[in-house]
Amino acid sequence: MTKTVDYTKMMKDMMGAFPMDTTALQDAFKSQAALAEKMSKVALEAAEKSTEVSTKWTKTTLAKVGDVSTVKEDPADYSKAITDFASAQAEMTAEHVAAFAEIAKKVQMDTVELLMAAGKDMQEETAAAVKKATDTATKAAKTAGAK
Repeated sequence: MTKTVDYTKMMKDMMGAFPMDTTALQDAFKSQAALAEKMSKVALEAAEKSTEVSTKWTKTTLAKVGDVSTVKEDPADYSKAITDFASAQAEMTAEHVAAFAEIAKKVQMDTVELLMAAGKDMQEETAAAVKKATDTATKAAKTAGAK
């Protein structure tokens, strides 16, 4: 009878023949997770500030609409109330768009800063990994040459 091949044992044997140092992969994963955490903080902070700006804008608009919707004695007062509302709305729009622009600017600056720091970290990690690999290869070459 034919014996069933144990592929698990075969894979273990094969992987054992090619030992790998997984610390570089683990370090890369940790660095990526840390970067993702920092980027999430930037995004959440921006979302919080944007919500605050939107809420303020909505409250102010609703208050101004309340002024427009009150009963007026003179019909011309309705026209004045709508004109005042439109003028106030134009001012608020400029203010709040500027506030959103500042939030976007801060997000952009924070993101660039984080990516530059991550690039520097990756460069240092890569240099360390290359040095380690070179040292290992040099030792192996010396050992092979000595035999």
